[in-house]
Amino acid sequence: MILKNNNLKIQIDFPKENYQNSRFDWTGKISEVVYKNNLLTANEKLLEQNDRIHGKGFYNEFGIDLPIGFNEIKEGEYFHKIGVGILKKEGESYLFNKNYEIAAAKFNVNATSNIITIDCESQSINGYSYHLKKEISLFEDSFKINYSLKNTGIKTISTDEYCHNFISINKELIDSNYMLKFPFQLKSSLFDARVNPKKNVVIKTNKFTFKESTKNDFFFSNLSAGEQVNATWELINKKTKVGLQEIGNFKTSKINLWGSKHVISPELFFKINVEPNDVLKWSRAYNFFEIN
Repeated sequence: MILKNNNLKIQIDFPKENYQNSRFDWTGKISEVVYKNNLLTANEKLLEQNDRIHGKGFYNEFGIDLPIGFNEIKEGEYFHKIGVGILKKEGESYLFNKNYEIAAAKFNVNATSNIITIDCESQSINGYSYHLKKEISLFEDSFKINYSLKNTGIKTISTDEYCHNFISINKELIDSNYMLKFPFQLKSSLFDARVNPKKNVVIKTNKFTFKESTKNDFFFSNLSAGEQVNATWELINKKTKVGLQEIGNFKTSKINLWGSKHVISPELFFKINVEPNDVLKWSRAYNFFEIN
């Protein structure tokens, strides 16, 4: 499915199209974004990408650390992965990059020329069930994702959600042409993790810059040092003169940054706590622009 206007084109894969692994949400898999003929999305893997098992574009995920109900069941029983279905438990600890056996949820898709809506209806397992609705709307230089999560079970749903944001601008490698800004002071000594081979990533007052392209992954977690901050970031590329910005309509205390030679991913986490019969709503907007 493609949403398109004069400036922006968004490719959205249907729930059972292409990616079919157990990690990322199947509702509204935004696999490619093009702004004024500039490709802004990338694949998780630089080489040997398998679209059925690897991430790409703007894929989101619920419960990367611990899906709901995982610790309450025995091995061989099933737990929920929101937006995917129920997964068969293997091992004592949940591993986000493990490919679990899946019994898919029920999905329904409705689309117009500028809006696509995907509904996900779960099974009822161990007192948990939900109805997830995701609406993706296209505007002149932006798109917006509206989320609605209704708890249809008898137990509280406590988890989190983030968008992985597999980004590169016109396939430019992550180097000195990129700059990533945040609306708060970065205190690297308070980060939970700092994986920065050869110090190619430079941390400044409120932004990350980059030296030469690295062959190794980099990763930083807890960028706001646990403080509640506005959920937003801005990335520009000085060579292509194109930038993009994500704005969540929520505050967050968990922001991570992952990247590799060919891709960068700022991640804004949204904390979820939904009592039975309640509905929780939130949104993420992506704005695209040219720079002088």
